[in-house]
Amino acid sequence: MVQENKMGTMPVNKLLISMSLPMIISMLVQAMYNVVDSVFVAQISENALTAVSLAFPLQNLMIAFAGGTAVGVNALLSRSLGEKNQEHVNHTATNSVFIFLMTALIFMIGGLTLSHLFFTVQTSNAEIVTAGTQYSMIVVGCSIGLFSQFLFERLLQATGRTIHTMITQGLGAIINIILDPIFIFGLFGMPKMGVAGAAIATVTGQIIACLLAIVLNLKYNHDIQFQWKSFKPNIQIIKQIYSVGIPSIIMQSIGSVMTFGMNTILIGFSTTATAVFGVYFKLQSFVFMPVFGLNNGMIPIIAYNLGARQSKRMFDTIKLAMIYATGMMLIGVILFESIPQILLGFFNASQAMIQIGTPALRIIAIHFLFAGYSIVCSALFQAVGKGTYSLLTSLIRQLFVLLPCAYLLSLTGNIHLIWLCFPIAEIVSATTSTILFKKMKKQISF
Repeated sequence: MVQENKMGTMPVNKLLISMSLPMIISMLVQAMYNVVDSVFVAQISENALTAVSLAFPLQNLMIAFAGGTAVGVNALLSRSLGEKNQEHVNHTATNSVFIFLMTALIFMIGGLTLSHLFFTVQTSNAEIVTAGTQYSMIVVGCSIGLFSQFLFERLLQATGRTIHTMITQGLGAIINIILDPIFIFGLFGMPKMGVAGAAIATVTGQIIACLLAIVLNLKYNHDIQFQWKSFKPNIQIIKQIYSVGIPSIIMQSIGSVMTFGMNTILIGFSTTATAVFGVYFKLQSFVFMPVFGLNNGMIPIIAYNLGARQSKRMFDTIKLAMIYATGMMLIGVILFESIPQILLGFFNASQAMIQIGTPALRIIAIHFLFAGYSIVCSALFQAVGKGTYSLLTSLIRQLFVLLPCAYLLSLTGNIHLIWLCFPIAEIVSATTSTILFKKMKKQISF
Protein backbone atom coordinates (compact mmCIF):
# COMPACT_ATOMS: atom_id res chain seq x y z
CA MET A 1 0.00 0.00 0.00
CA VAL A 2 1.27 3.47 -0.90
CA GLN A 3 1.07 5.85 2.06
CA GLU A 4 -1.08 8.92 1.48
CA ASN A 5 1.02 12.08 1.07
CA LYS A 6 0.24 15.00 3.40
CA MET A 7 -0.91 17.02 0.37
CA GLY A 8 -4.05 14.91 0.30
CA THR A 9 -4.85 14.83 4.03
CA MET A 10 -3.55 17.86 5.97
CA PRO A 11 -6.00 20.79 6.54
CA VAL A 12 -5.62 23.13 3.57
CA ASN A 13 -4.62 26.33 5.38
CA LYS A 14 -2.06 24.51 7.53
CA LEU A 15 -0.79 22.64 4.46
CA LEU A 16 -0.40 25.79 2.34
CA ILE A 17 1.43 27.59 5.13
CA SER A 18 3.67 24.62 5.92
CA MET A 19 4.50 24.14 2.23
CA SER A 20 4.91 27.83 1.40
CA LEU A 21 6.53 29.37 4.48
CA PRO A 22 9.92 27.71 3.99
CA MET A 23 9.79 28.77 0.33
CA ILE A 24 8.82 32.33 1.23
CA ILE A 25 11.71 32.55 3.69
CA SER A 26 14.18 31.16 1.15
CA MET A 27 12.85 33.54 -1.51
CA LEU A 28 13.29 36.48 0.86
CA VAL A 29 16.88 35.39 1.43
CA GLN A 30 17.25 35.14 -2.34
CA ALA A 31 15.80 38.64 -2.72
CA MET A 32 18.25 39.93 -0.13
CA TYR A 33 21.08 38.39 -2.14
CA ASN A 34 19.80 40.07 -5.33
CA VAL A 35 19.75 43.46 -3.63
CA VAL A 36 23.05 43.10 -1.75
CA ASP A 37 24.75 41.95 -4.96
CA SER A 38 23.79 45.21 -6.71
CA VAL A 39 24.49 47.32 -3.62
CA PHE A 40 28.11 46.15 -3.67
CA VAL A 41 28.41 46.61 -7.45
CA ALA A 42 26.98 50.14 -7.14
CA GLN A 43 29.94 51.03 -4.91
CA ILE A 44 32.24 50.51 -7.91
CA SER A 45 30.45 52.98 -10.21
CA GLU A 46 27.09 53.74 -11.76
CA ASN A 47 28.37 52.22 -15.01
CA ALA A 48 29.10 48.97 -13.20
CA LEU A 49 25.54 48.96 -11.87
CA THR A 50 24.25 49.67 -15.39
CA ALA A 51 26.32 46.77 -16.78
CA VAL A 52 24.78 44.34 -14.31
CA SER A 53 21.33 45.79 -15.07
CA LEU A 54 21.83 45.24 -18.81
CA ALA A 55 22.91 41.64 -18.09
CA PHE A 56 19.64 40.93 -16.30
CA PRO A 57 17.75 39.73 -19.43
CA LEU A 58 20.37 37.00 -19.91
CA GLN A 59 20.05 35.86 -16.30
CA ASN A 60 16.29 36.04 -16.56
CA LEU A 61 16.40 33.89 -19.71
CA MET A 62 18.32 31.18 -17.84
CA ILE A 63 15.84 31.35 -14.99
CA ALA A 64 13.01 31.16 -17.53
CA PHE A 65 14.30 27.90 -18.99
CA ALA A 66 15.19 26.42 -15.60
CA GLY A 67 12.03 27.59 -13.85
CA GLY A 68 9.71 26.83 -16.77
CA THR A 69 11.02 23.30 -17.20
CA ALA A 70 10.84 22.81 -13.44
CA VAL A 71 7.15 23.79 -13.48
CA GLY A 72 6.55 20.99 -15.99
CA VAL A 73 8.52 18.52 -13.89
CA ASN A 74 6.75 19.59 -10.68
CA ALA A 75 3.26 19.33 -12.18
CA LEU A 76 3.91 15.89 -13.69
CA LEU A 77 5.64 14.53 -10.58
CA SER A 78 2.98 15.76 -8.15
CA ARG A 79 0.16 14.49 -10.35
CA SER A 80 1.84 11.08 -10.62
CA LEU A 81 2.22 10.99 -6.83
CA GLY A 82 -1.47 11.79 -6.46
CA GLU A 83 -2.28 8.94 -8.87
CA LYS A 84 0.01 6.58 -6.87
CA ASN A 85 2.01 5.84 -10.05
CA GLN A 86 5.49 5.29 -8.56
CA GLU A 87 7.11 4.03 -11.77
CA HIS A 88 6.07 7.18 -13.62
CA VAL A 89 7.41 9.31 -10.75
CA ASN A 90 10.83 7.64 -10.99
CA HIS A 91 11.06 7.88 -14.78
CA THR A 92 10.00 11.55 -14.67
CA ALA A 93 12.72 12.41 -12.13
CA THR A 94 15.44 10.61 -14.10
CA ASN A 95 14.49 12.18 -17.43
CA SER A 96 14.33 15.62 -15.82
CA VAL A 97 18.01 15.35 -14.85
CA PHE A 98 18.89 14.58 -18.47
CA ILE A 99 16.99 17.52 -19.99
CA PHE A 100 18.31 19.99 -17.39
CA LEU A 101 21.92 19.00 -18.11
CA MET A 102 21.38 19.36 -21.87
CA THR A 103 19.83 22.82 -21.40
CA ALA A 104 22.72 23.93 -19.16
CA LEU A 105 25.23 22.84 -21.83
CA ILE A 106 23.50 24.97 -24.48
CA PHE A 107 23.57 28.05 -22.25
CA MET A 108 27.22 27.50 -21.33
CA ILE A 109 28.20 27.56 -25.01
CA GLY A 110 26.03 30.62 -25.70
CA GLY A 111 27.33 32.54 -22.69
CA LEU A 112 30.97 32.02 -23.62
CA THR A 113 30.52 32.98 -27.29
CA LEU A 114 27.77 35.62 -27.48
CA SER A 115 28.09 37.78 -24.35
CA HIS A 116 30.19 40.52 -25.96
CA LEU A 117 27.79 40.86 -28.89
CA PHE A 118 24.83 41.13 -26.50
CA PHE A 119 26.31 44.25 -24.86
CA THR A 120 27.64 45.96 -27.98
CA VAL A 121 24.10 45.83 -29.42
CA GLN A 122 22.82 47.81 -26.42
CA THR A 123 25.52 50.43 -25.83
CA SER A 124 28.80 51.82 -27.14
CA ASN A 125 30.05 52.72 -23.64
CA ALA A 126 33.33 50.75 -23.42
CA GLU A 127 33.29 50.50 -19.61
CA ILE A 128 29.77 49.07 -19.57
CA VAL A 129 30.52 46.65 -22.43
CA THR A 130 33.69 45.33 -20.78
CA ALA A 131 32.17 44.90 -17.31
CA GLY A 132 28.95 43.41 -18.65
CA THR A 133 30.75 40.93 -20.91
CA GLN A 134 32.89 39.71 -18.02
CA TYR A 135 29.85 39.35 -15.77
CA SER A 136 27.66 37.45 -18.24
CA MET A 137 30.42 35.16 -19.51
CA ILE A 138 30.91 33.91 -15.96
CA VAL A 139 27.25 33.78 -14.87
CA VAL A 140 25.90 32.27 -18.10
CA GLY A 141 29.01 30.29 -18.99
CA CYS A 142 28.91 28.54 -15.61
CA SER A 143 25.16 27.96 -15.69
CA ILE A 144 25.44 24.29 -14.66
CA GLY A 145 25.16 25.37 -11.02
CA LEU A 146 21.94 27.34 -11.54
CA PHE A 147 20.23 24.62 -13.61
CA SER A 148 21.22 21.82 -11.25
CA GLN A 149 20.12 23.84 -8.21
CA PHE A 150 16.74 24.56 -9.80
CA LEU A 151 16.12 20.91 -10.67
CA PHE A 152 17.04 19.23 -7.40
CA GLU A 153 15.28 21.87 -5.32
CA ARG A 154 12.10 21.43 -7.37
CA LEU A 155 12.24 17.66 -6.90
CA LEU A 156 12.18 18.28 -3.15
CA GLN A 157 9.28 20.73 -3.56
CA ALA A 158 7.26 18.33 -5.70
CA THR A 159 7.17 15.79 -2.88
CA GLY A 160 6.35 18.34 -0.18
CA ARG A 161 9.85 18.73 1.31
CA THR A 162 9.99 22.50 1.07
CA ILE A 163 11.96 22.88 4.32
CA HIS A 164 14.92 21.23 2.59
CA THR A 165 14.60 23.65 -0.32
CA MET A 166 14.67 26.54 2.13
CA ILE A 167 17.97 25.23 3.47
CA THR A 168 19.62 24.88 0.05
CA GLN A 169 18.41 28.24 -1.30
CA GLY A 170 19.31 29.97 1.94
CA LEU A 171 22.80 28.49 1.97
CA GLY A 172 23.46 29.49 -1.65
CA ALA A 173 22.29 33.05 -1.08
CA ILE A 174 24.24 33.48 2.16
CA ILE A 175 27.44 32.19 0.57
CA ASN A 176 26.91 34.62 -2.28
CA ILE A 177 26.38 37.56 0.08
CA ILE A 178 29.53 36.67 2.06
CA LEU A 179 31.70 36.21 -1.03
CA ASP A 180 30.48 39.34 -2.86
CA PRO A 181 32.55 41.94 -0.97
CA ILE A 182 35.51 39.56 -0.71
CA PHE A 183 35.75 38.99 -4.46
CA ILE A 184 34.58 42.45 -5.60
CA PHE A 185 36.84 44.55 -3.36
CA GLY A 186 39.70 42.05 -2.80
CA LEU A 187 39.35 41.42 0.94
CA PHE A 188 41.38 38.93 3.00
CA GLY A 189 44.18 38.72 0.45
CA MET A 190 41.92 37.99 -2.53
CA PRO A 191 42.53 39.93 -5.76
CA LYS A 192 40.18 42.84 -6.46
CA MET A 193 37.95 41.53 -9.27
CA GLY A 194 35.16 44.13 -9.48
CA VAL A 195 32.07 43.10 -11.43
CA ALA A 196 33.68 39.75 -12.33
CA GLY A 197 33.98 39.06 -8.60
CA ALA A 198 30.23 39.48 -8.18
CA ALA A 199 29.68 36.92 -10.94
CA ILE A 200 32.10 34.42 -9.36
CA ALA A 201 30.37 34.81 -6.00
CA THR A 202 27.03 34.12 -7.70
CA VAL A 203 28.05 30.88 -9.43
CA THR A 204 29.92 29.66 -6.33
CA GLY A 205 26.76 29.98 -4.24
CA GLN A 206 24.73 28.19 -6.92
CA ILE A 207 27.14 25.26 -7.19
CA ILE A 208 27.33 24.71 -3.43
CA ALA A 209 23.53 24.93 -3.14
CA CYS A 210 23.02 22.39 -5.93
CA LEU A 211 25.45 19.93 -4.34
CA LEU A 212 23.55 20.12 -1.06
CA ALA A 213 20.21 19.70 -2.90
CA ILE A 214 21.54 16.51 -4.55
CA VAL A 215 22.58 15.10 -1.17
CA LEU A 216 19.19 15.93 0.41
CA ASN A 217 17.33 14.26 -2.48
CA LEU A 218 19.37 11.09 -2.21
CA LYS A 219 19.10 10.94 1.58
CA TYR A 220 15.59 12.16 2.38
CA ASN A 221 13.44 12.20 -0.76
CA HIS A 222 12.16 8.63 -0.56
CA ASP A 223 9.21 9.35 -2.87
CA ILE A 224 11.67 9.42 -5.78
CA GLN A 225 14.16 6.78 -6.88
CA PHE A 226 16.42 7.68 -9.79
CA GLN A 227 16.68 4.87 -12.36
CA TRP A 228 19.97 5.17 -14.24
CA LYS A 229 20.45 1.52 -15.16
CA SER A 230 20.14 1.23 -18.95
CA PHE A 231 18.78 4.79 -19.02
CA LYS A 232 17.41 6.09 -22.31
CA PRO A 233 15.56 9.39 -22.73
CA ASN A 234 11.80 8.77 -22.63
CA ILE A 235 10.32 10.93 -25.37
CA GLN A 236 6.78 10.57 -24.03
CA ILE A 237 7.74 11.81 -20.55
CA ILE A 238 9.82 14.66 -21.99
CA LYS A 239 6.81 15.70 -24.10
CA GLN A 240 4.60 15.66 -21.00
CA ILE A 241 7.09 17.83 -19.09
CA TYR A 242 7.35 20.34 -21.90
CA SER A 243 3.62 20.41 -22.60
CA VAL A 244 3.43 22.46 -19.40
CA GLY A 245 7.04 23.62 -19.37
CA ILE A 246 7.30 25.24 -22.82
CA PRO A 247 4.44 27.71 -22.26
CA SER A 248 6.01 28.54 -18.89
CA ILE A 249 9.47 28.93 -20.48
CA ILE A 250 8.07 31.23 -23.16
CA MET A 251 6.07 33.13 -20.56
CA GLN A 252 9.13 33.76 -18.40
CA SER A 253 11.34 34.43 -21.41
CA ILE A 254 8.95 37.19 -22.38
CA GLY A 255 10.24 38.94 -19.27
CA SER A 256 13.71 38.98 -20.83
CA VAL A 257 12.31 40.50 -24.04
CA MET A 258 10.39 43.09 -22.03
CA THR A 259 13.46 43.99 -19.95
CA PHE A 260 15.65 44.24 -23.05
CA GLY A 261 13.04 46.44 -24.71
CA MET A 262 12.67 48.69 -21.67
CA ASN A 263 16.46 49.02 -21.36
CA THR A 264 16.62 50.05 -25.03
CA ILE A 265 13.90 52.68 -24.55
CA LEU A 266 15.36 54.04 -21.31
CA ILE A 267 18.99 54.20 -22.43
CA GLY A 268 17.77 56.61 -25.11
CA PHE A 269 17.14 59.03 -22.23
CA SER A 270 20.26 58.23 -20.17
CA THR A 271 22.28 55.38 -18.68
CA THR A 272 21.02 56.59 -15.30
CA ALA A 273 17.44 55.79 -16.34
CA THR A 274 18.56 52.26 -17.21
CA ALA A 275 20.27 51.96 -13.82
CA VAL A 276 17.03 53.07 -12.12
CA PHE A 277 15.13 50.33 -13.95
CA GLY A 278 17.74 47.80 -12.82
CA VAL A 279 17.45 49.00 -9.23
CA TYR A 280 13.66 48.69 -9.41
CA PHE A 281 13.96 45.06 -10.48
CA LYS A 282 16.23 44.33 -7.54
CA LEU A 283 13.93 46.08 -5.06
CA GLN A 284 10.72 44.56 -6.39
CA SER A 285 12.16 41.10 -5.74
CA PHE A 286 11.44 41.72 -2.03
CA VAL A 287 7.77 42.05 -3.00
CA PHE A 288 7.46 39.41 -5.72
CA MET A 289 9.80 36.71 -4.37
CA PRO A 290 7.57 35.87 -1.36
CA VAL A 291 4.58 35.52 -3.71
CA PHE A 292 6.64 33.22 -5.93
CA GLY A 293 7.49 31.24 -2.79
CA LEU A 294 3.78 31.00 -2.03
CA ASN A 295 3.21 29.76 -5.58
CA ASN A 296 5.95 27.15 -5.27
CA GLY A 297 4.18 25.80 -2.21
CA MET A 298 0.77 25.98 -3.89
CA ILE A 299 1.57 24.27 -7.21
CA PRO A 300 2.30 20.76 -5.81
CA ILE A 301 -0.87 20.94 -3.68
CA ILE A 302 -3.01 21.86 -6.69
CA ALA A 303 -1.41 19.24 -8.94
CA TYR A 304 -1.60 16.50 -6.29
CA ASN A 305 -5.27 17.09 -5.53
CA LEU A 306 -6.04 17.32 -9.23
CA GLY A 307 -4.56 13.85 -9.62
CA ALA A 308 -6.43 12.67 -6.49
CA ARG A 309 -9.68 14.26 -7.82
CA GLN A 310 -10.26 16.41 -4.72
CA SER A 311 -11.67 19.61 -6.19
CA LYS A 312 -12.67 21.24 -2.88
CA ARG A 313 -9.12 21.07 -1.55
CA MET A 314 -7.90 22.57 -4.84
CA PHE A 315 -10.18 25.59 -4.79
CA ASP A 316 -9.74 26.19 -1.05
CA THR A 317 -5.99 26.37 -1.70
CA ILE A 318 -6.48 28.82 -4.58
CA LYS A 319 -8.67 31.14 -2.50
CA LEU A 320 -6.21 31.24 0.41
CA ALA A 321 -3.24 31.79 -1.92
CA MET A 322 -4.93 34.80 -3.52
CA ILE A 323 -5.66 36.34 -0.12
CA TYR A 324 -2.09 35.88 1.11
CA ALA A 325 -0.56 37.14 -2.17
CA THR A 326 -2.65 40.33 -2.12
CA GLY A 327 -1.59 41.00 1.47
CA MET A 328 2.09 40.66 0.55
CA MET A 329 1.67 43.06 -2.35
CA LEU A 330 0.00 45.67 -0.15
CA ILE A 331 3.12 45.73 2.02
CA GLY A 332 5.17 46.43 -1.12
CA VAL A 333 2.90 49.30 -2.12
CA ILE A 334 3.31 50.93 1.30
CA LEU A 335 7.12 50.69 1.17
CA PHE A 336 7.52 51.97 -2.39
CA GLU A 337 5.11 54.86 -1.87
CA SER A 338 6.46 56.00 1.50
CA ILE A 339 10.26 55.62 1.38
CA PRO A 340 11.46 55.56 -2.27
CA GLN A 341 14.47 57.80 -1.61
CA ILE A 342 15.66 55.58 1.23
CA LEU A 343 15.35 52.51 -0.99
CA LEU A 344 17.36 54.18 -3.77
CA GLY A 345 19.95 55.31 -1.25
CA PHE A 346 21.01 51.71 -0.67
CA PHE A 347 22.45 51.74 -4.19
CA ASN A 348 24.71 54.75 -3.77
CA ALA A 349 22.22 56.73 -5.85
CA SER A 350 23.34 60.00 -7.42
CA GLN A 351 21.08 63.03 -7.36
CA ALA A 352 20.08 62.32 -10.95
CA MET A 353 19.13 58.74 -10.04
CA ILE A 354 17.03 59.95 -7.11
CA GLN A 355 15.25 62.50 -9.32
CA ILE A 356 14.35 59.83 -11.87
CA GLY A 357 13.89 56.95 -9.41
CA THR A 358 11.61 58.50 -6.79
CA PRO A 359 8.58 59.07 -9.06
CA ALA A 360 9.42 55.84 -10.92
CA LEU A 361 9.08 53.65 -7.83
CA ARG A 362 5.87 55.37 -6.73
CA ILE A 363 4.21 55.03 -10.13
CA ILE A 364 5.31 51.44 -10.75
CA ALA A 365 4.14 50.37 -7.26
CA ILE A 366 0.52 50.96 -8.26
CA HIS A 367 0.57 47.75 -10.28
CA PHE A 368 1.40 45.68 -7.18
CA LEU A 369 -2.27 46.02 -6.17
CA PHE A 370 -3.28 43.79 -9.10
CA ALA A 371 -0.13 41.70 -9.58
CA GLY A 372 -0.60 39.30 -6.64
CA TYR A 373 -3.89 38.04 -8.04
CA SER A 374 -2.47 37.65 -11.56
CA ILE A 375 0.63 35.80 -10.36
CA VAL A 376 -1.41 33.24 -8.41
CA CYS A 377 -3.71 32.71 -11.42
CA SER A 378 -0.68 32.14 -13.63
CA ALA A 379 0.75 29.51 -11.27
CA LEU A 380 -2.66 27.87 -10.99
CA PHE A 381 -2.96 27.55 -14.78
CA GLN A 382 0.44 25.85 -14.88
CA ALA A 383 -0.42 23.45 -12.04
CA VAL A 384 -3.57 22.16 -13.76
CA GLY A 385 -1.88 21.77 -17.16
CA LYS A 386 -3.25 24.98 -18.70
CA GLY A 387 0.17 26.46 -19.39
CA THR A 388 -1.10 28.19 -22.51
CA TYR A 389 -3.37 30.33 -20.32
CA SER A 390 -0.34 31.58 -18.39
CA LEU A 391 1.44 32.21 -21.66
CA LEU A 392 -1.47 34.22 -23.03
CA THR A 393 -1.73 36.50 -19.98
CA SER A 394 2.03 37.09 -20.01
CA LEU A 395 2.05 37.87 -23.74
CA ILE A 396 -0.79 40.34 -23.34
CA ARG A 397 0.77 42.02 -20.32
CA GLN A 398 4.41 42.37 -21.36
CA LEU A 399 4.50 42.38 -25.16
CA PHE A 400 1.08 43.50 -26.35
CA VAL A 401 0.49 46.17 -23.68
CA LEU A 402 3.52 47.09 -21.54
CA LEU A 403 6.22 47.55 -24.20
CA PRO A 404 4.00 49.35 -26.75
CA CYS A 405 2.72 51.63 -23.96
CA ALA A 406 6.27 52.37 -22.82
CA TYR A 407 7.33 53.22 -26.37
CA LEU A 408 4.35 55.48 -27.03
CA LEU A 409 4.78 57.26 -23.69
CA SER A 410 8.51 57.74 -24.40
CA LEU A 411 7.57 59.76 -27.49
CA THR A 412 6.31 62.50 -25.14
CA GLY A 413 9.91 63.09 -24.05
CA ASN A 414 8.79 62.87 -20.39
CA ILE A 415 10.55 59.92 -18.76
CA HIS A 416 8.20 59.95 -15.74
CA LEU A 417 5.23 59.05 -17.97
CA ILE A 418 6.94 55.87 -19.19
CA TRP A 419 6.44 54.16 -15.82
CA LEU A 420 2.65 54.31 -16.24
CA CYS A 421 2.96 51.34 -18.62
CA PHE A 422 3.26 49.03 -15.58
CA PRO A 423 -0.12 49.69 -13.92
CA ILE A 424 -1.85 49.88 -17.32
CA ALA A 425 -0.47 46.46 -18.32
CA GLU A 426 -1.28 44.88 -14.95
CA ILE A 427 -4.93 45.96 -15.04
CA VAL A 428 -5.27 44.34 -18.47
CA SER A 429 -3.49 41.20 -17.19
CA ALA A 430 -5.77 40.88 -14.14
CA THR A 431 -8.85 41.20 -16.36
CA THR A 432 -7.54 38.52 -18.73
CA SER A 433 -6.66 36.22 -15.80
CA THR A 434 -10.21 36.50 -14.44
CA ILE A 435 -11.74 35.51 -17.77
CA LEU A 436 -9.41 32.52 -18.14
CA PHE A 437 -9.89 31.46 -14.50
CA LYS A 438 -13.65 31.23 -15.00
CA LYS A 439 -13.11 29.22 -18.19
CA MET A 440 -10.68 26.86 -16.43
CA LYS A 441 -13.09 26.33 -13.51
CA LYS A 442 -15.82 25.14 -15.90
CA GLN A 443 -13.39 22.74 -17.59
CA ILE A 444 -12.29 21.01 -14.35
CA SER A 445 -14.88 18.46 -13.32
CA PHE A 446 -14.50 15.15 -11.51
